[in-house]
Amino acid sequence: MTYSPNPYVNAPITPPRPRMFGSTLARVVWTLVPVLSLGLLAAVPLVAAAVKGVIKPWLAGVYVAVEVAVLIFATAVSGNDPQNWTGLLLVLLLLISATHTALLDSERIRIGK
Repeated sequence: MTYSPNPYVNAPITPPRPRMFGSTLARVVWTLVPVLSLGLLAAVPLVAAAVKGVIKPWLAGVYVAVEVAVLIFATAVSGNDPQNWTGLLLVLLLLISATHTALLDSERIRIGK
């Protein structure tokens, strides 16, 4: 009986998943992009993450589509109505996009990675 070495010992190690943020400052700056732009640039951090390979491109596409739909809806419905809730919709877009941007490098979240 001859000894054959394990083929996995010399196999190349798969590269780790690319990181979106190089430092805490980068995480803060990218998280502030949707906040400081008042939601107009909500999808930009996710598109940048898709270009870097951090997330799958379909997730960034969904984010762009939702942002465009929310902005079109908010523009079409806005008016002088005191019961108008489009501002709430824009604030929710802003908060959700900032939260998702902050969680881009989280290892616990696997959806779209």
